[in-house]
Amino acid sequence: MDMNEIKEIFFQECEEQLAELESGLLKMNDGDRDPETVNAVFRAVHSIKGGAGAFGLDDLVAFAHVFETTLDCVRSNKLEPGPEVMKVMLKSADVLADLVTASRDGGSVDESRSSGLVKELEALANGEMPAASAAPVAAPKAAAPAPAPSDDSGFQPIPFTFDSFDGEDEAPAASIFEVSFKPRRDLYAKGNEATLLLRDLARLGEMTINCNMDELPSLDDIDPEGSYFGWKIKISAEKGEDAIRQVFEFAEWDCDLEVTPFVEEKAPGEEPPMVAVPFDLSMLDEGSEASEAPSQVVADAVEAAQTASNVMKVTSGAAKAEKKESPAAAAAAAAAAAAAQANSTAGQTIRVDLDRVDRLINLVGELVINQAMLSQSVIENDATGTSAVNMGLEELQQLTREIQDSVMAIRAQPVKPVFQRMSRIVREVADMVGKSIRLVTEGENTEVDKTVIDKLAEPLTHMIRNAVDHGIESPEKRAAAGKEPEGTIKLTAKHRSGRIVIELVDDGAGINRERVKQKAIDNELIAADANLTDEEIDNLIFAPGFSTADKISDISGRGVGMDVVKRSIQALGGRISITSRPGQGSTFTMSLPLTLAVLDGMVVTVAGQTLVVPLTAIVETLQPEAQNIHSFGANQRLISIRNSFCPLVDVGRILNFRGTQANPVEGVALLVESEGGGQRALMVDAIQGQRQVVIKSLEANYTHVPGIAAATILGDGRVALILDVDAVVAASRGQSLRQEMSLAVAG
Repeated sequence: MDMNEIKEIFFQECEEQLAELESGLLKMNDGDRDPETVNAVFRAVHSIKGGAGAFGLDDLVAFAHVFETTLDCVRSNKLEPGPEVMKVMLKSADVLADLVTASRDGGSVDESRSSGLVKELEALANGEMPAASAAPVAAPKAAAPAPAPSDDSGFQPIPFTFDSFDGEDEAPAASIFEVSFKPRRDLYAKGNEATLLLRDLARLGEMTINCNMDELPSLDDIDPEGSYFGWKIKISAEKGEDAIRQVFEFAEWDCDLEVTPFVEEKAPGEEPPMVAVPFDLSMLDEGSEASEAPSQVVADAVEAAQTASNVMKVTSGAAKAEKKESPAAAAAAAAAAAAAQANSTAGQTIRVDLDRVDRLINLVGELVINQAMLSQSVIENDATGTSAVNMGLEELQQLTREIQDSVMAIRAQPVKPVFQRMSRIVREVADMVGKSIRLVTEGENTEVDKTVIDKLAEPLTHMIRNAVDHGIESPEKRAAAGKEPEGTIKLTAKHRSGRIVIELVDDGAGINRERVKQKAIDNELIAADANLTDEEIDNLIFAPGFSTADKISDISGRGVGMDVVKRSIQALGGRISITSRPGQGSTFTMSLPLTLAVLDGMVVTVAGQTLVVPLTAIVETLQPEAQNIHSFGANQRLISIRNSFCPLVDVGRILNFRGTQANPVEGVALLVESEGGGQRALMVDAIQGQRQVVIKSLEANYTHVPGIAAATILGDGRVALILDVDAVVAASRGQSLRQEMSLAVAG
């Protein structure tokens, strides 16, 4: 594994740590004071700092160090995380994420913003609470000084100290300390080395070391990943206890560590047998010989410790165990592999290149197509359907389905990362417009195909920005309307009928329909005498170029970019709808497929054309009878189903496959449910059967076709179109597919 691969692993782990940081800070912002939550936040920043130091990312390390120190004050109950404190913490998390991105992709972060937050964090750690916060805070003790720079570590820590408080920052009276250091097996598994830690410790001053080998088993019983040695160290450190602890700060979670002022040595027999070594730094320098130790016993102990460390290092696979490997490379490998090993141990997971997963999914799709073709051929040549080949094909079909389900599960991921990203957008835009807004999320663990997640961020960003800027009123207007000054945006995700439904709800003023209609008239989108329903007026905001903003700014008004939102959702095979109540807020509902690869569908025939209707949309199928068909208006027809009436939609007529409406009695009705459209009975000529089909994008290979979601290849090699049920239902309610096509072309 070369350094670039290790660095890539580090940045992947950073994404996970940043997500953990964001999640924990949001919990704290909501009043969660669980020590485990605070510790998780601290560990996230601590881990990022450790890995960044190994790669010499000084700007990231410097900011993370200040951030970590302030979080430590919260962890030790010296700083109360009130609203104003959490506001600074959340902004700091945003800057930390920017620094990670800049370190990975190049570029820089606004220095004035980061330096300003550094000052705020230092002030908080020094007990200087923001003016808006009334929470009393005890003055923290002096922060630990940075460890002495290592000339060969590749990491130069940024010194960080606080002003004196009541003389607490004075050096401790005792300069001699006892250090008890016992690594756990995780320390070696993550690529760390006890010998390197001891070497760095020796740079702080003169020390004597005792190696405890009591737990060392016989050679036959040795676990190559185990930890058997411990050390008792007496050290004269001029920089005090904090400097000693700094040496172990990147390994403190994976070892038993005690640092105490030196007292008189205990009487013989109280301590386990140890090997005492007057420690010289040169003993651990690269290229040193074991013969430099004062005795053969010590030489054997040092060699055994070094050998065990190297064996464990090789076994973990975190870095090479070559003796001449540079300390910087070893530290980088250790830091990057640490989090990866922790995750793989906890959840037994592996990292796989996404391109490999995509290729596997494509191959499974081709397998489904070929299996369907083979089945079709056998059915055509085996009238009885009882041959051994036919039975074998049925088993193949079941296995193919299981393989497909398993492969699709690999790509399924929770929407939590996208939802967390929206929290930052809400904070930033709310600060820009001077509003107080709280984002509430539900269903973050709802899983969906990664392709859908990747393409979901852009439309959600547009919608969030519009909701903050124009959806929710200013605190003054909210107070005048009898509302809480703080607005609320609620983002939820849930599974429904084989699809994922995402709702964005704000408690703002709602859509000003009079203003929207007038803007549409001014922009010549509709006629001045147009008679539109409330729903039709609301949907005008999706027209290309439509905006209610009075002036151009960095933030769009409600409607700006909403055509982009609609296009993005439709490109995913989804639909978006709006409901709004004046003075109470608006709800945007997006319905998306769980996967963009395969679906279960009903193959039907309409006017000589073969179509596939998604099975998740079908409630039931029925054969219409003449007495159950009723005319309504000039061209509408209803079908009676169990004492209720449902509109009957001729799919062939809607899609312009035929010029006149077909006779319902001669066809089959598919009772379907659509988002926002209720139930409709889709009339088709005949049903061929139920099949699993592979989705092929029309937009990628041809162009967008209104009423058609995608295409597929059937078992006989023919191309069939997959019906967009929501679009067909919308067209049956009066919205022409031709109008939809013209809007798409105009955009």
